Amino acid sequence: MTMMKRLAALVLALAMLLTLAACGGDNTDGNDAQSGGSTLVYGSGDYTRINPAMDEHGEINVLLFDGLTDHDGDGQVIPRLAERWDYDPDTLTYTFYLAQGVTWHDGQPFTAEDVKFTYEAIMDPDNGSENAPNYEDVTDITVIDDHTVSFTLSAVNTAFLEYMTMAILPQHLLEGEDMQTSDFFRTPVGTGPYKLESWDVGQSITLVKNPDYFAGAANIDTIVFKIVTDSNAKAMQLQTGELDLAQVTPKDAASFEGKAGYTVYDMTTSDYRGILYNFNNTYWQENADLIPAISCAIDRQAIVDAVLLGRGEVAYSPLQRNIYNDPDVERWDYDPARAEQLLTEAGCTKDSEGFWQRIGQRIGFTINASPDDQVRIDMAQAAAQQLRSIGLDVQAAIPAEGIDWGGQECCIIGWGSPFDADDHTYKVFGTGKGANYSGYSNAQVDEALTKARQTDDPAERKAAYAEFQQALAAAPAYTFFCYIDAIYVAADTIQGITPDTVLGHHGVGIFWNICDWTI
Repeated sequence: MTMMKRLAALVLALAMLLTLAACGGDNTDGNDAQSGGSTLVYGSGDYTRINPAMDEHGEINVLLFDGLTDHDGDGQVIPRLAERWDYDPDTLTYTFYLAQGVTWHDGQPFTAEDVKFTYEAIMDPDNGSENAPNYEDVTDITVIDDHTVSFTLSAVNTAFLEYMTMAILPQHLLEGEDMQTSDFFRTPVGTGPYKLESWDVGQSITLVKNPDYFAGAANIDTIVFKIVTDSNAKAMQLQTGELDLAQVTPKDAASFEGKAGYTVYDMTTSDYRGILYNFNNTYWQENADLIPAISCAIDRQAIVDAVLLGRGEVAYSPLQRNIYNDPDVERWDYDPARAEQLLTEAGCTKDSEGFWQRIGQRIGFTINASPDDQVRIDMAQAAAQQLRSIGLDVQAAIPAEGIDWGGQECCIIGWGSPFDADDHTYKVFGTGKGANYSGYSNAQVDEALTKARQTDDPAERKAAYAEFQQALAAAPAYTFFCYIDAIYVAADTIQGITPDTVLGHHGVGIFWNICDWTI
């Protein structure tokens, strides 16, 4: 436990020195917020609810809510609602000491009871939170007083402080409510630097700064999340000045490069794309052994070049951009000859039309892509064309109603996290975990992920994650394509965006220091 002890000591030593990096900056550096009011219009995807306890990836969450901990621009854990914490390795207990004087947007005081309520709601299996696996080793949450709360674990969870970034919800507004359907999630109240002013469904969500934010008021007065789901429309509205900031496709970004009045941010992410196979579908229960051959038939570099215009990196692992990555794992690199060899070894032969078949049935399936993501659509179409070129009867489809997770054969998946290696591995590939949408089950993967979570020794974690990646490569859940860059176009009047910050899935993370931005 020596590393964990050192971590706890370091945090305690630094807590008073850290400035709550996302907010609390100097509000007087030329910003017009105090005099005339400033507004940033962001081109956003649509929201049906804002529910950070049950869902992931919502960019808006960090503006409305706070966690006990937070991440700085380098992805390191820092204090937020918790000013400091202790860790007792003998009892596996974390004790968090909360900031005082914090209020919810409705003026009610934030207390340790809110913390306990939030995590118990996430952990309750009846609520169906996809975040629940992060906390499955929590055995007790004790409110010591209004500003002190402890968590006792059944086993070491090295990523625990990472997971304390979870947004805390107000008990006084949600107690007794349905955590999936409550109207609260359309009228959210948080402790964050911004609060909800209005929500015009399907059109825009307007936030105004919280003047009483405990970490210091933000510079920009109003942020409008304008709902623009079409990528071409985002580019056009940036051109006309209707949007100040938006994430765009690589193809659309090209038109803004070097253009006066705009800054293009090409930001590294831990966000990968690939084919998710649905193992709940009988097709893959019968043909999972063909996935390595399928992977060898995908020209990943061609997809990076054609779809991403080179703004990405060929992928082979969910940990490729993590310190615990094993670079020597089997990658199933593009090799059509090897693909055909693997198909032959699996008992497949070609029919009279040149398509591979097994037991009288053609090897073929449909790759679905979300209708509101042009990059995924382009990837699905490119992959289908490549697979057909070697004789696999594969089609691409864009279901208007969205992805049918339970009924589909496969789809273009996106996952990623810039933080601890446990994040988006344990709950994505572990048997029966909350974000395992493929129905994948592998006892060796489960064992390795548990081993990695339950040690704080870097060498032991690296060995465990190598075992995980090797087991996953031997029986793949996905065919990995590439890691993508998150490309944002911003009006050059926006100052404060940190281009070197590594972002997560859907580009989440760009707003980490929103309080310091000016426009």
